[in-house]
Amino acid sequence: MSHRSFWPLGCLLAVSVFIAGCGKRQEGVKQAPPTVTVSQPLQQEVTDYLELTGTVTPSRSVDLVARVTGYLQSVDFQDGAMVQEGKLLFVIEPDPYKQQLLLAKAAHERAKAEHERQVSLIASNATSIANVEKWRSERDQAAAQVELAKLNLGYTEVKAPFSGRIGRRLVDEGNLVGPGVNTKLATMDQLEPIYAYFNLNERDTLKAVTIMRQQGLDPRRNIGKTPVFLGLQNQDGYPEEGTLDFADTGISTSSGTMQLRALFSNTNHLLIAGAFARVRIPLGGPKPMLIVPTSVIGNDQEGDYVLVVGAGDVVARRGVVKGPLTTNGCALRSGLTAQDRVIVNGMMRAKPGDKVTPVTGAADQSAPSAAGR
Repeated sequence: MSHRSFWPLGCLLAVSVFIAGCGKRQEGVKQAPPTVTVSQPLQQEVTDYLELTGTVTPSRSVDLVARVTGYLQSVDFQDGAMVQEGKLLFVIEPDPYKQQLLLAKAAHERAKAEHERQVSLIASNATSIANVEKWRSERDQAAAQVELAKLNLGYTEVKAPFSGRIGRRLVDEGNLVGPGVNTKLATMDQLEPIYAYFNLNERDTLKAVTIMRQQGLDPRRNIGKTPVFLGLQNQDGYPEEGTLDFADTGISTSSGTMQLRALFSNTNHLLIAGAFARVRIPLGGPKPMLIVPTSVIGNDQEGDYVLVVGAGDVVARRGVVKGPLTTNGCALRSGLTAQDRVIVNGMMRAKPGDKVTPVTGAADQSAPSAAGR
C-alpha cells in the first residue's frame, strides 16, 4: 500500500478528535438561570364590591288619560316641560258636565222635598209607609247622582298627579277624546327621586350573602341601609350615591338572576330615564386584603393565577381569586400570602418548575401581562 493512501484516513481522525474536544468544552458551559423581578404583595384595607350594570328608570310613571268623553278644549303645558304636582295640563270641554250637575242637583232637591212631604203625611195617616220608603230611596239615589256628576265634571280637568317631567302631547286641541277614542293624552315620569334596576346572577348572589354574613350582616335587614354607587357612560368612577331599597324574593328560574333596585335623589337631574348605568355595591366594611399589579395576573383553563418564586428559587404557579380593583392594583381574596415572592417582571422568561434568579423590584406596568403568555 502506498503512502498516499493513508493521508485521507489521518485527516479524518484528526478532525474527529477536534470535534469531540469542542463538544466536551461546550458541554462544560452551563447557561445561567433567567433573571426575574419579584415583589411581595401589598397589604391594605379594601372594601369588597360587586360591580354590575343596570338601567335608570323613573320612580313613578303614569299615562294621563281622558276619563270622560268630550272635545279637548286646551293643552296647558309645554311638551317635555317639568311640571309641579297639581298643575292643570288638559281641559276637556266642561259645559255638558256642568249642566249634568245642575240636572242632578235639581232632581235631588225634588226627591228630598217629596220625601219630607211624605214623612209629614204619614203622621196623619194620609200616606203609606211604602211611599215614604220609596221617596227616601229616590232622595238617596239623586244624592248619589249629584256626587257622580261632580266627579265627571272634575275629570274634565287633567292635572299632574306628582312633580316630574311630562312628555309630548299625544292629542291636539279640538280632537274628540274619551274612554272610547284618543284615551291616552300624554305620559309623565317622576325623576326625583329615580330608580336604577340591575340583576345579580346566582353566583354573585351567593357570594354577596356569604361575605355579608361573614361580617355579621343580615342581607334581609340591610335593604334601605346598603349604599349603592352609580356612574353613567360619560362619568369617571361612580359619583352618584344612592341606597339599595328593593331585592326580589328570590332567584328567577328563567333568567338565573335576582333583580335589585337602588334609589337615588337625582336632585341635579343628571340621571336620565333609560340610561345605561354602571353600579357598584359595597359588601360590608373595609378588610385587609393582598394587592398585586393587574399585569401579573394570568388566566388559563384552570382559572386566574400568578407566578411566584418558591424554595430554591424555583417558579411555581399559584391559583388566585380576584377581588375588587384598587388604585394600586387588583385585590386578591385568596391564593397568596404576604411573604410570597410574586414575579412582577420577566414572566415571559419564567416557567413553572424552572429555576430563576430573583431580583427584588417594582412591577413595570408597560411590560406584557401574564395573561398574554
